[in-house]
Amino acid sequence: EGPGNAYDAKAFDQKMEEVMGETSEYFTDWNESYESFDQMGLHENLLRGIYAYGFEKPSAIQQKGIVPFGKGLDVIQQAQSGTGKTATFCAGILQNLDYSLVECQALVLAPTRELAQQIEKVMRALGDYLNVKCHA
Repeated sequence: EGPGNAYDAKAFDQKMEEVMGETSEYFTDWNESYESFDQMGLHENLLRGIYAYGFEKPSAIQQKGIVPFGKGLDVIQQAQSGTGKTATFCAGILQNLDYSLVECQALVLAPTRELAQQIEKVMRALGDYLNVKCHA
């Protein structure tokens, strides 16, 4: 262990299980999957933004991630570039907002300014019909 050593995911998981005990009380599998955005119970104006942005069908990661995120659950997903991760968490955030409040309700941290600006672009597009403000 220490700087320069390769990351060992199994060792990390084992250590976390030792520290946390039975992990099922902290983590659950979300097995529901939705074939269309219309089945997800999203706000009508969020759906308008999703379709206006050019989405027709949710990607695999979106089918499983948008609804639990929109319910306020913690979601951990990993996928290759271009699979729809950004739109997944943007839709989840936008679903959770109280549109009557004019105050900061969400914070997205990104490792670079360029990525923050890309996220802002997606958030603005999906939230176009929701009257939300977004800054990068």
